[in-house]
Amino acid sequence: MKRKIGTREVSALGMGCWAIGGEWFAGTQPLGWGKVDDQESIRALHAALELGITLYDTADIYGCGHSERILGEAFGGRDDIFIATKFGNVPDEATKQVLGEDTSPEYIVQACEASLKRLRREHIDLYQLHINFHDLDTSFRIAETLERLAEEGKIRAFGWSTDDPERAKAWKQYPHYQAVQHSLNVMQSTPEMLKVCEELDLASINRGPLAMGLLTGKFSAGHQLSDTDIRAKSPDWMVASGWFEHGKPGKAFLKRLESVREVLASDGRTLGQGALAWIWATSEKTIPIPGFRTVKQVQENAGALQYGPLRAEQLQEVERLLGRA
Repeated sequence: MKRKIGTREVSALGMGCWAIGGEWFAGTQPLGWGKVDDQESIRALHAALELGITLYDTADIYGCGHSERILGEAFGGRDDIFIATKFGNVPDEATKQVLGEDTSPEYIVQACEASLKRLRREHIDLYQLHINFHDLDTSFRIAETLERLAEEGKIRAFGWSTDDPERAKAWKQYPHYQAVQHSLNVMQSTPEMLKVCEELDLASINRGPLAMGLLTGKFSAGHQLSDTDIRAKSPDWMVASGWFEHGKPGKAFLKRLESVREVLASDGRTLGQGALAWIWATSEKTIPIPGFRTVKQVQENAGALQYGPLRAEQLQEVERLLGRA
């Protein structure tokens, strides 16, 4: 299965590289997934490539630069791999702390150069604004800076990681604006965002496709996560999602998941593979980017490609069971 970002063809499944960044914080708030084994991360990246995955999504803030460095070590300057990264937050690599936000033209250029160095590349395939609800009026200055970077060959395309349809539409006049990254999973349907992507011919890159692991079915109601895992000490946006409550899976979420388990896990798929298949069935623009930390997780997620999207009648049944049809 393939998808397009602009004129570039990529695998219909990408790999989200947040978790392989390891630990990082905003004060005492963990923003990473706990400690990580870098050699296992590299083995997992190599396994993904062998399985046909060509899209890898990261950000300069993941591990305060560490995720980008691991990608650089694993892949170097290979041009047959599509690398998407993000900017807008200010990382301190030494302390693993987020220092704030900066989207000034000068900082964007500086951040781009820093990401290129960590990634060991001469260009970034997709450079994305990482501030979900950035002020709309001043965002056009950002887009103009990104257009200049594209003209200089530093980036090939740009996008916005946002869950707001108005913001997703805002940059439509810029020729190198080619993708929107937004939340999408079987429990979090976003028809308005998908409509924008289809109308403007933008790739829909989907973060949270497995709801931070909940849609794999491996968590029970009483499961308690490590204190250094972002899912255990959830920031406000995660609490609002209902995915995790006080470091444990949300009870209402698990109940809804149980109602669609049989449909998602049909035709030989695992539950997680069915959740990815639901995303592909919603639009031909979608590219889910599940996270990973091990070779086994990569193999599990990549295995969804052999099954493809849910059939139309399966998609309709999921929507009916969830009260959306």
